[in-house]
Amino acid sequence: MKKKNENTTVARNKKAYHEYFVLESYEAGIELLGTEVKSIRQGKVNLRDSWCAVVNDELLLNGMHISPYDHGNVFNHDPLRVRRLLMHKREILRLKASLKQQGLALIPLSIYFKKGKAKIQLGLCKGKKLYDKRAVEAKRAAQRQIERSIKEQ
Repeated sequence: MKKKNENTTVARNKKAYHEYFVLESYEAGIELLGTEVKSIRQGKVNLRDSWCAVVNDELLLNGMHISPYDHGNVFNHDPLRVRRLLMHKREILRLKASLKQQGLALIPLSIYFKKGKAKIQLGLCKGKKLYDKRAVEAKRAAQRQIERSIKEQ
């Protein structure tokens, strides 16, 4: 049985690492409703097309899909609703400034439970060009080939 202090990763946004360079990462809490927490615990969450924005000095998460809870009947909520993220005010203002000045994006990288609370890891990201993606893929393929040859010998 897992201890409550352990981090339990529920979902990762693999597409984010393919599409963006992650410059910095931050941890934020999520304001969720009861049946959403139960669905996340079951692993029914998708971060693929989600992104964050700062509106009125609040950090909002858009596009995260949390499937309706199976046993939730009338208490289920909209799967794609905008959710508020919880961070310190000065961190939000610093993120807002860097998003405006440098043309960066704030992308959710993973969602996990920490001490029983749902947390989300956000990445301050810069978009990759096509040639960047090709270079990363070539580097990965070369590394796999090296590991294969070492393993055979």
